[in-house]
Amino acid sequence: MTRTLPDPIARDHIDALTVTLSALRKQSSTLGRWGRVLAERLDAGARLLAAGNGGSAAEAQHFTAELVGRFRDDRRPFSALALNAETSSVTAISNDYGYEQVFARQVTAHARPGDVLLLLSTSGRSPNLLRAAEAGHTAGALVWALTGSTPNPLYEAVDEAVALPGSTSSVQEAQLVAVHVLCEAFEAALSEVDAQRRVS
Repeated sequence: MTRTLPDPIARDHIDALTVTLSALRKQSSTLGRWGRVLAERLDAGARLLAAGNGGSAAEAQHFTAELVGRFRDDRRPFSALALNAETSSVTAISNDYGYEQVFARQVTAHARPGDVLLLLSTSGRSPNLLRAAEAGHTAGALVWALTGSTPNPLYEAVDEAVALPGSTSSVQEAQLVAVHVLCEAFEAALSEVDAQRRVS
């Protein structure tokens, strides 16, 4: 029987991710609180707007899909838009106003006081996300970010952020975990709200 030895590249990648996930674990209380806040706001009629570039765009779209659809339990749908998935808007705005405005203009169009804007970035330095944060504040939205290592401009530009150390790939992978934790916390808080309604 052939003995399988660990692949050093795979091992190093997983070891690096473990460091990033350890940092995420230390911020689990923040993610739990965000899930509860999101449940309160969306249950009251607010919406979530999310945006990112590249792999972070995929995570933003993943998160909004879980809210409009479901994560674990069957429940009513909630309003959530991934701004990077609006391809006609993205291309028209970037063509007419420049790529730095591609999310900010959509935030100005869609965000209302009480909404939540979640910005995902591994670097925290993308100009289009910084402009989106400014637009979110102007609209009266609550602005959160999932970012890479600090210091970075996006971390400073939002109301609250979860910043993670590590390479681009490790941060992106941990951000997927963060998205799922948010979904878990959101649905748990929503179940509590619904249970209270049934009692009253």
